[in-house]
Parts: sequence; structure tokens; C-alpha cells
Amino acid sequence: MNAPLAHPMLHPWPLAARDALPLALWSAAAIEAATGGIASHDFEASGVEMDSRDVKPGDVFVALKGEAMDGHRFIAQAFEKGAVAAIVDRPVDFPHVLVKDTTQALHDLAHAARDRAVDAVRIGITGSVGKTGVKEAIFACLDRASRGAAHRSVRSYNNHVGVPLSLARMPARAKFGVFEMGMNHQGEIAPLSAHAKPHVALITTIAPAHIENLGSLEAIADEKSQIFTGLVPGGVAIIPADSEWAERMIANARALDVKIVTFGRAAGADVRLLDAIPAAGGGSLVTADLGDRRVCYTVAEPGEHWIVNSLGVIAAVRAAGGDLASAGLALAEMGGLKGRGARHALKVPGGSALLIDESYNANPASMRATLKALAATNAARRIAVLGSMKELGDFADAFHRQLAAPLAEAEVVHAILVGDEMRALAEELGKGGAPLLGKGLTFAHCGSPAEAIAALDAFGLAAGDAVLVKGSNSVGLGRLVAHYTEDARAGG
Repeated sequence: MNAPLAHPMLHPWPLAARDALPLALWSAAAIEAATGGIASHDFEASGVEMDSRDVKPGDVFVALKGEAMDGHRFIAQAFEKGAVAAIVDRPVDFPHVLVKDTTQALHDLAHAARDRAVDAVRIGITGSVGKTGVKEAIFACLDRASRGAAHRSVRSYNNHVGVPLSLARMPARAKFGVFEMGMNHQGEIAPLSAHAKPHVALITTIAPAHIENLGSLEAIADEKSQIFTGLVPGGVAIIPADSEWAERMIANARALDVKIVTFGRAAGADVRLLDAIPAAGGGSLVTADLGDRRVCYTVAEPGEHWIVNSLGVIAAVRAAGGDLASAGLALAEMGGLKGRGARHALKVPGGSALLIDESYNANPASMRATLKALAATNAARRIAVLGSMKELGDFADAFHRQLAAPLAEAEVVHAILVGDEMRALAEELGKGGAPLLGKGLTFAHCGSPAEAIAALDAFGLAAGDAVLVKGSNSVGLGRLVAHYTEDARAGG
């Protein structure tokens, strides 16, 4: 092996040092400087990865250690997939940077990436519903305006590992960084916000997601408000004005040195909805009052929840110094995300059926919102495949039973309910919950995605049908979506 490299500290990344950086994301020298580690070889890495299965050629692999898994076991696999080096806490027979603790090294990389991107405005996003979609929308708006100089966390990398990893991947020349932050328990949001130190922090909404662990909606609102604690001095806290807990979140923000901006339908909202009418393709034409101006734009995503989401997006883009005209164009072009609203045309006898993929996540608020969007979808028949909503604790039965009314209001003709928690809704429907509202819906209760596929096949899809697939990710309804969309790609 080559002798260990010795280099001066490169951060806090003065402007001249930033401009002198190579186009590679990380060099061995830069990782040494950020982590205090010792490199075995010189190298340049184009990416950072913590999962050996996802390594791409040019990545540096961070061998994290957890309670049940040690990333050092997968170093060879990472190099087989093209890693150029690994960050390790023990010497290995591959190019590496030796550090005392690999988790701390990832945090160090995250902070170094944050500090060297001196031009980047950072936006943090949390909320019970809509985090990923809003994150992607804000990114699309800022990326268009900056001609590709925006960065964001991919997928749902929003936890104690995902946020530092997303920061560590931010290029030095980024103009914007958009980071999603999630939680399951109290005390998780503040550390994530401290990593990112956002200039703008947005809460999408408050709903009973993870109420099993936090106990109340007030506690959820307080925990989500912790995103404001990481804001840089004078940063912007963006709060949903229509929330029952808006004043509570505003009070939490007022205790800090931040500016407060609200959005929604409420009369006093800083970014306020004036009008929304249906647009071609299922979206909406939105007119909003920003105080000093009015803007009109199209939102491609269907559903009333996306109308309000777009107001939060506009508020965040404006607070970050983005271009509102570019934001309007980006919102008009937004497509649904895999598992979060992607729409697929399925070939069926006589034509096609629409499958709406919302299989990645579900809670009571998002279930009602997507069923309302289904109700507004033109279809010969509406069908719903609904998976259990997780982490509701003692509230689970009540929240599942309450879905009977929105199912009926959407005029769903057939519901396939998947998972143990959905038994409560099946019992409610069995008592006549939906037909009592004048909507004669039929249903089946299944224990697995495979059974749900069989039930949907038995029901039979026809031309003009619209099928909503939604449930918590652990239910596995993504497998049902893949079954039908892969058949569609194969021409089946």
C-alpha cells in the first residue's frame, strides 16, 4: 500500500478553496481533512454510499455499524460493484480511509459538505404527510431555476443516517440543497435539523402518523416544530395555516430568531389560495396571493391536497430566493413518484385501466386525501386496494373504520383490504357502513399482496376503471403494482 497521505485541513472551505476543488465529489485528501482519518491510497470519488447493494462505480463506501449489521462485512461486495474506496474503522485490504468511528465520519463528511457549499441555500422539509412529494417539487422548481445546480435527498433518506448521507452527497458548487426529515419517535427531528442547518424549514401538515409512539397530535406538532431549531439565524419557518395546530407551531417558531411564513386557504395566510379550478390532465390551475403580488400557475398533480402542497412549495422557493416563473413551469410538469402518485395505464380488454400507485406510505390523512382525489378521477368504475396503516397503536381500529365514509364518497365499487389492521374496516363495511351512505360497494379482505392480486383478478379489470393502490410500505402493495405494471410493459 502507498504511504498514508498528509494534507492540510481544507475546511471550513473558503471561497478560493471551493473553486479549486476538482469536479469529483470527494478526494482522499478532502475525506482525511473532514474526518481526521488516514487514507491508504489517493483516490477521487464521485459519490457516497452506505448500502453495498446500491454502490455505483466511483462511490466511496461507508462501512457503518448498526445493532444488527456491520458494513465491514460487505466491503468486498462494494468493490465488486465499483467502489473506489471505503471508510472503515479497521484496516482492510482495499483502498480506504481509516477513522475511529464510521458513523461519526459520515457526520463529519455531511458537515464538511454543508460548509464547503458556500453558495447553497438549504431547505429542510418535514410533516406527517407529503414530505417526499413536496421535497421533489421544491427540488424540481429550484433545479430548473439554477440550471441543474440543485441537490436533494433521494428517495426517503430522511432519518439519522439518510440526512447525513444526503448532505455528504451535496456538491461543493450546489446552489440549493433540499433535505427531507422524518421521525418515528420524539427527539429525532432536532438532530436532523442540526445536521442540515437549513435556511428555510417547511412543515407540510400535521396528522396522526406515528401517533402510536408520540401519543397525541399536539406532541406530533411539537416534534415537527423542532425542525425550526436548526435554522440559521434569521432563517424562514414555513407553517401550514390551515392546520388545527398552526398557532402551536407558530408559537414554537416565535421562540427562535426566525421569520415566519404561513401558507394555505386561511384568510391570514402569507401565501394564500385565492382560486383553484380543474386543469387539463387532472391537475389544477391555481391562483395565489403572496402579499405583494398574485401568481397563477398549473399543478400537474391531481387532488386538493396538491393544491395546498403547491402553496408551501411556492413559499419555500420564494424564501430560498428561487425564481417563481421557473417554479410555475416545474409544477406544471411534475409527474407522480413511484409509490407516491405515479399513474400507469394498464392494457385490459377493450382499452385501458388506470392504476394509481400510492403504495409507499399511508396514514389517516393521506388515505382520505387520495380517496378524495380518486373521487375526482373520471372513471367508469373506481376500485381501491388499501393496505393497513401502521404505527397507529390504540387508535388503529378507529382510524381504519373511519375509512368507510371516504370510500363511499368516492363511489368505490370494489375495495380490496390487505393486512390485519384492515380487518376493522372490513367489519365496518360488513355492518353496512358504506351502503348505509347509499353507495353499494363490495369488498374482500386479504392477508397478503398475493391474495390481493388474486382478488383483483377475480373481480376483473375493465376499460375505463381507475384503481387506487395505497398502504403502508411494510404491507408490500408495491409488489401488486409491479405485478400489473410489469405485465403492462410486457403487453399482457
